[in-house]
Amino acid sequence: MTAHQPTRRSILKSVGGLSAAMALGGAGVLAAAPSAAAADDGFGLRIVDRNEGDPRMWYYRFATNEIGWNPGVNVLLPDDYHYSGRTYPVLYLFHGGGTDQDFITFDRENIREMTAGRPLIVVMPDGGHAGWYSNPVSSNVGPRNWESFHIGQLLPWVEANFRTYAEYDGRAVAGFSMGGFGALKYAAKYYGHFASVSAHSGPPSLRRDNGLVVHWANVTSAALDLNGGTVYGAPLWDQARVSADNPVERIESYRNKRIFLVAGTSPDPINWFDTMNETQVLAGQREFRGLLGNAGIPHEWYEVPGGHFIRHDLLQRDIDGVVGRLRRA
Repeated sequence: MTAHQPTRRSILKSVGGLSAAMALGGAGVLAAAPSAAAADDGFGLRIVDRNEGDPRMWYYRFATNEIGWNPGVNVLLPDDYHYSGRTYPVLYLFHGGGTDQDFITFDRENIREMTAGRPLIVVMPDGGHAGWYSNPVSSNVGPRNWESFHIGQLLPWVEANFRTYAEYDGRAVAGFSMGGFGALKYAAKYYGHFASVSAHSGPPSLRRDNGLVVHWANVTSAALDLNGGTVYGAPLWDQARVSADNPVERIESYRNKRIFLVAGTSPDPINWFDTMNETQVLAGQREFRGLLGNAGIPHEWYEVPGGHFIRHDLLQRDIDGVVGRLRRA
């Protein structure tokens, strides 16, 4: 694995700027990253911890000016990555909110087994306990610019260090809960980046019910991440930012994408967290689907029993759909 490292470093020195340009929207251009080798710093990321010993799951932790602590990422490689010489599509997979959710979440949910034999790289980064995949309006703990970290730094870093298609048809984005919102948001705001978007119990409507999801984002971010700061501003919202992030206000931005939605229909009535979250998810996804349908935008959706949790069978169906939609390895 380390035998190729000097060649890799010399190549990156000559193409570092080009890789960034390709990552940020060069449709039809392939990433210049060479074969399996240790990853390098770049794009504002400095690697402070790493483990490339597992044949498939490579782990990194970064120092970055966009985040006031060192976020981690797991990069799950295809079974044949180290000897195939092929270039692969990528799925960016985002975890939900809460103190028990982080870049390891989907490893706990058996993502290795779900992707076994699939020609797909899966990138699973930290997003904060309640980062909401956003640059917050205010923070009392230093920078927590998750959107800038994911889109401006991590995405081009991945495409410079791994054999990926740095193009629209080479990228998908998906997530659970808060991560499902993040996936929907990024797919709309960065239209040319992702050809497939999936929300597993992710809310697509910020303003419904007097802005309940915005209030929830503000309250949770203030309590868990920002020491009283907020994602969207309080008591007054940054209305332009809410609209820019709100999937139901950006319907045309989902045209020509694969769209996959999952919501539960029967949350636990005794569990207020489960009931509040999935009730809002279900109502928001129905609103979103209605708007997509009115606009003639195809989408795949599932309303299934249960509440706010990852459904392995539908995540497996989604992964296989991602592989089917993106450019072949």
